Amino acid sequence: MSTHKRIKPEFLSYGAEVRRLRKAAGLNQQQLADLVNVTRSYVTQVESGRTRCRRDFALRLDRALKSGATLVEAWDELLESIKSDKYPEFFANFPKAEQSASLLRAFEERIVYGLFQKEAYARALLDDEDALKNRMRRQDILHQKPGPAVSVVMDETVLYREVGGREVMREQLEHLIELSHRDRVCLQIAPICYIRNVWTPFAIATLPDQRQIVYTDNAYGGETTTSPRHVALVSETFVMLQGEALNVRDTRELIRKVIDERWT
Repeated sequence: MSTHKRIKPEFLSYGAEVRRLRKAAGLNQQQLADLVNVTRSYVTQVESGRTRCRRDFALRLDRALKSGATLVEAWDELLESIKSDKYPEFFANFPKAEQSASLLRAFEERIVYGLFQKEAYARALLDDEDALKNRMRRQDILHQKPGPAVSVVMDETVLYREVGGREVMREQLEHLIELSHRDRVCLQIAPICYIRNVWTPFAIATLPDQRQIVYTDNAYGGETTTSPRHVALVSETFVMLQGEALNVRDTRELIRKVIDERWT
């Protein structure tokens, strides 16, 4: 764990983007290594954030993965962030920050939290196959070792709002119960009530060096911020949500009750 903390979050985020693009191309690490003429262990080091590759290697990766200039642009941002010690622009893409986070916190009021969605549930929400694959791929972080701690509060109405039909809902809610038993997952249900400052779904990613980025939903797709004032407000709101929510054990009991009474 101590080694993981010493890795710069910028390197972790860059490595996560290489891994995402490699998987999207349908390649394993050895296949990518062969395409760019390096060893598999070097690809592993880049993807895990344990080494900073050269810019010409980023160019070769883009060519091999047919990813345009995605990785070389991210490499340039990474270099600039190291020189000026500023927050790199590619962290403004929340899924990238999510991949290198040590702690994820989120509130959802209408649908199941994205990292907790089963494929059938997500398919009912998304009409684009690539978007579906990306959502499923994001969930790989739940199986990483060490992976992030994940704390999620969902509004009670999420359990009753039908998405994809009864069978899909039953499968999805059973999955939530299974997830709630994992060591690094805390899932709570907030009862239907007014909670101050809770206006929209949000997520907070905390990086290994304790920097934080917030994502909030809006009518135009979402907004990210690293403003200390905004991060503090959203963090305070999450604490209030947890205080109003059922504990993990009672949350499991409620989900089981809803499955039996509504979705069976």
